[in-house]
Amino acid sequence: MSSNIDFAKLWHNAWTTLQDPGIWEQFAILVATAVVAWLIHHYLGAQIAAARREKSNLKRLTLGGGMRLLFPFTMLLLVLVARAGLERLDQPNEILDAAVPLLLSLAAVRFAIYILRKAFTPSRALRASETAIGTFIWLLLALHLLGWLPGISKALDSVAFNVGSTHVSLLWAIKLIVSVGFFLLLSLWLSALMERRLMAARNLAAGLRIGLAKTARVVIVSVGFLVALDAIGFDLTALTVFGGALGVGIGFGLQRITSNFVSGFILLFDRSIGPGDVISIGNSFGWVQELRARYVVVRDRDGVDTLIPNENLITSQVINWSYGDRNVRVKIPVQISYGDDPEIAMALMLEAARTSKRVLVDPTPVCRLLEFGDSGIHLELRVWINDPEQGVNNVRSEVNLGVWRAFKENHITIPFPQRDVHIRDLPAESRPGL
Repeated sequence: MSSNIDFAKLWHNAWTTLQDPGIWEQFAILVATAVVAWLIHHYLGAQIAAARREKSNLKRLTLGGGMRLLFPFTMLLLVLVARAGLERLDQPNEILDAAVPLLLSLAAVRFAIYILRKAFTPSRALRASETAIGTFIWLLLALHLLGWLPGISKALDSVAFNVGSTHVSLLWAIKLIVSVGFFLLLSLWLSALMERRLMAARNLAAGLRIGLAKTARVVIVSVGFLVALDAIGFDLTALTVFGGALGVGIGFGLQRITSNFVSGFILLFDRSIGPGDVISIGNSFGWVQELRARYVVVRDRDGVDTLIPNENLITSQVINWSYGDRNVRVKIPVQISYGDDPEIAMALMLEAARTSKRVLVDPTPVCRLLEFGDSGIHLELRVWINDPEQGVNNVRSEVNLGVWRAFKENHITIPFPQRDVHIRDLPAESRPGL
């Protein structure tokens, strides 16, 4: 490591400056103005927040921007008043002079970030880090306005070591973090914007829209990461070693993860399964909620979400109830006694089926006489529905109740199991009268 900065001289100059009483008076004025500005911001901010809920979108945007400017502008006004007072008393005010552009830059940065956030609707992570990003930008701008940025940059660059032909310093590490963070945030914003546009394209299938959106996200984020590395002078040819290590890792321990990832894109682009489809795989039955990079979310009628790996959907037999046609046939078996007229019973069953709102008129419900059983005549009512995600058994129950009421009103019986016992001969000791 090397260092060309005389830190002892810097410390001596700073210590000499701090011994001036006028400096401490100006610092005290700054602290007092900051406290007063914060109190005003705290009081008026609550009033503005209450008023925002009752205004239109434009007025809410204006009031939100005003809240961002309230603290720096209030403190700036107080600093200007204090500086004018010190000038009238012929007191030094260089600290207050430096505070004026810093407060103006703080107001500009806070307002600009607020407008950008409202205009581009970023992710939750970006909204949560809005204060940190604004503070970092303001610190860079403040150091530049004070003329300290070149010296600090030189000091950070002096703490360094060489890795081959690459000069690695503390300044390089900070640039790396900032560049990667900036380009990743930009990539995530661009991918989210493209995803919203693709999801709004109703002329494309839902699965294809999701597939294109996820592909675009992976490509944009990867390109953004590579651009960030190139922006700080990183040798991209060094990534070939990382690529080889990644290939070895996939070969030894990441086969299933890679298989699920690739299977997810296959499902998206072949459009065999999409959001809203009703599927059955193994013991899982429900409708598809989301298609993720590693798994598919399937929700059943109990409201339970099952996460099924994409590989299982590729390699296992899957029943897609709504793949080509959303119509699903529901079979309802009914048995009547031999003493009843099956034609009347079949007509009553069809009438009961038509009373259900979810039973389709086309295809029309039909009733079939299947067989003559041991206890009665076996009939079967067959109806069609086009919303299997709303459940099948509830339709079957509704139609069964209608059939029960119709049979009861028309005195048609549903038989109990019946068995005829024929005694061919009795032993002599058990015959009566002997």
